[in-house]
Parts: sequence; C-alpha cells; structure tokens
Amino acid sequence: MKRPFNAIIKKDEDWWIGWIEEVPGVNSQGRTRAELLSNLRSALREALEMNRADALRQAESAYEEAILV
Repeated sequence: MKRPFNAIIKKDEDWWIGWIEEVPGVNSQGRTRAELLSNLRSALREALEMNRADALRQAESAYEEAILV
C-alpha cells in the first residue's frame, strides 16, 4: 500500500478491535494491539486487491487509469 489509511481501534475486554475509516467493511480483531494492526493491514490489502480486480473486470477493455489526489 502506498498511501496511509486511518484505523479506528479500541480495546474491548480481552480483544483489540478496529476498523479502516476510509474503506467500509474492512475491520478486524487481535489479542494485542500489534496483532490487530497487522490483521487490519492484511484485511485492507485483500479488500483493495479484490476491489481492483472487480473494477478491472467491470471495465473489461479499452480503459484508462487516472490518479485522484
């Protein structure tokens, strides 16, 4: 991943739980804060890869990519 994302995290009893603010549906949990952050990175990477694959499948051919800033 080349850009930062914001994680909302909190300790909930024995678990750490978190969500990626910018990508709905990307959330995870871990026994430790470090494990949660690692799990969130993995979940985010997978979600972005699936979203890209879906977009490319929908575009089919003769498409262009544009960077939004």
